[in-house]
Amino acid sequence: MVTTQVPLFPLTTALVPGLVLPLHIFEPRYRMMVEELLAKPEEEREFGIVAVREHHVGAAASGSAPGAPTDDLYPVGVTAMLRQAERLEDGRYDIVITGGRRFHVVGVDRSAPLLRADVDFLPEPEVDAMEPGAQILIARATTAFEKYRAALGGRLDEEHDDNEQLPSEPTVLSYLITAALVVDSSARQELLASPDTITRLESCIRVLRHETAMITALGAVPAVDLLQPNPSAN
Repeated sequence: MVTTQVPLFPLTTALVPGLVLPLHIFEPRYRMMVEELLAKPEEEREFGIVAVREHHVGAAASGSAPGAPTDDLYPVGVTAMLRQAERLEDGRYDIVITGGRRFHVVGVDRSAPLLRADVDFLPEPEVDAMEPGAQILIARATTAFEKYRAALGGRLDEEHDDNEQLPSEPTVLSYLITAALVVDSSARQELLASPDTITRLESCIRVLRHETAMITALGAVPAVDLLQPNPSAN
């Protein structure tokens, strides 16, 4: 396995592969990062995003947290490809990124304000969506997700809109559900770190069923409305 170094951008939530996320860049170190990326060819404008453990948010944001690389940061992150960048008059940037490859953090260089991480990219084994076992799992996950969205919207007794098509590709579906779930960062991070698509989908189904049951039993829903057909990661 080849270790690669990437600029690191800690966030309070995890980025998910394939999802689009707008960011407002105002800190000088991250402005420098954007400028570095813009100087590269488009296909090389990649940096790393990792979620900060809730009890270490301030330390990771300052770049001064001591200890091993995962003391304050979750060990699994996702690369972000810089797709758009608009420089504002005062030097800030509005950018749009897309989630790329998952990685495991090997070490973090904290010697400069902009953190840089040595990372190993994680494999993403392909799944044959036409294989009978995969089709059954996809159907179970889709049904569980539809019930969850209905519960969030108070539509438990309504018919599902057949025009709202969910992806049939298992890896894409697993990441869409991971991004759409209204759960704490540790639960989302656990799904992101799943070793493969099948494991992630099985875990998604368990979480979806649990959250749907809780919403139904308590008669209360999270504050975030995720009833749109294409939920995003932000």
